Amino acid sequence: IHFAQECGAQVIIRGLRAVSDFEYEFQMVAMNQRMNDDIETVFLMADPAHQAVSSRLVKEIARLNGRSDMFVPPDVDRRLKARFAGR
Repeated sequence: IHFAQECGAQVIIRGLRAVSDFEYEFQMVAMNQRMNDDIETVFLMADPAHQAVSSRLVKEIARLNGRSDMFVPPDVDRRLKARFAGR
């Protein structure tokens, strides 16, 4: 908050990659507001390309014959497809 004050900022923009980021950021905003309630914080959701994807979801996509190649390297995709072939 001190840096924002030094720069004359009125808004702090924070990026969220996942819902789990929100709790930490929410606590940070509460502290920042107590130190200076004239500076607002705005949250923006990250582009899906920068969000974490769980291996469980990738396995489920592969199991259902979806496009798992979008999330893993080619060697991993081949192994996933081989693992779920014929199921």
